[in-house]
Amino acid sequence: MSPCTPLSAHVATLGRGPGRSRSLNRAEAEDAMATMLSGQAAPEAIGAVLMLLRMKGETAEEIAGLAHAAQAACPALPCASLDWPCYAAGRTRGLPWFLLSARLVALAWHPVVLHGWNGACDTVRSHLEAAGVPIAPDPMAATGVLKDSGLVYLPLETLHPPLFALLSLRSVLGLRSCINTVCRMLNPARAPASVQGVFHPTYRLLQADAAHLLGWRALTVIKGGGGEFERHPGKPTAGFGLRGGIPFEASYPAALERAVRLAEGPRPDTTLAGLWTGSTPDPFAEAVVIGTTALALETLGIATPDDAAQRLWAGRPARREIAA
Repeated sequence: MSPCTPLSAHVATLGRGPGRSRSLNRAEAEDAMATMLSGQAAPEAIGAVLMLLRMKGETAEEIAGLAHAAQAACPALPCASLDWPCYAAGRTRGLPWFLLSARLVALAWHPVVLHGWNGACDTVRSHLEAAGVPIAPDPMAATGVLKDSGLVYLPLETLHPPLFALLSLRSVLGLRSCINTVCRMLNPARAPASVQGVFHPTYRLLQADAAHLLGWRALTVIKGGGGEFERHPGKPTAGFGLRGGIPFEASYPAALERAVRLAEGPRPDTTLAGLWTGSTPDPFAEAVVIGTTALALETLGIATPDDAAQRLWAGRPARREIAA
């Protein structure tokens, strides 16, 4: 199929009706995304493609094709060791403890690129400063930020405006679309490892299978806190993904005997900055950070991730100048 086939052809493939419609193959999905990102597609056709994909349920081939085209249209970023997408709405979560985990991974000389958009919820972005996570206002600024700190957060709206426009159609269509999954699979820095959180468990295998089709080497997907990559220390965690490019599944045991909701585990006065500096210590929140860090380190191929995460937490620099 030639590049940028009219989107109506993909609408017809998906929507011909019982016995005639079918899923897109990977090449068709890639072409459809390139067309939607080009700015030349009719908005009605874009909405039709997104909602037809939602109605039938996306396949791994479709997600792989859509994500590959989205990544190809993304500005170049500096190399990083770990990709950390952050796209959950955050309605069921408390503070974003996983930000401290990303900081610990960066302190271990594994550069981390976080990228995301959380809709109207500002729970993540409003706490980036408190967690010591620097923001790059645009892709050009990311190089300097990542070089200085080994850690950077990129807002999707400045990282990839056309993809952000597709994601924002949720407010028009009234429903989530496959673009939410595509954003998690974006990996804009082409990192060799990625950690992803989902809210709905069925997406764990979908994203893992798509990553396998894309030739990724290392990935961990979990049903995390509020849909983010964040491990609940009071519950067993099921992990899906890739190790050395080979599909894997694993079960990680609970670290604590407190099966409470993640948002209700830490004490109310615990803050991100206070947890980091030790001014508001909290065993539950510490277990969240250390457990999440361990899963990220395992994804990176660290042989003893639990011990490494404990050492990183114990030896973290307590910078009390960070805002509370």
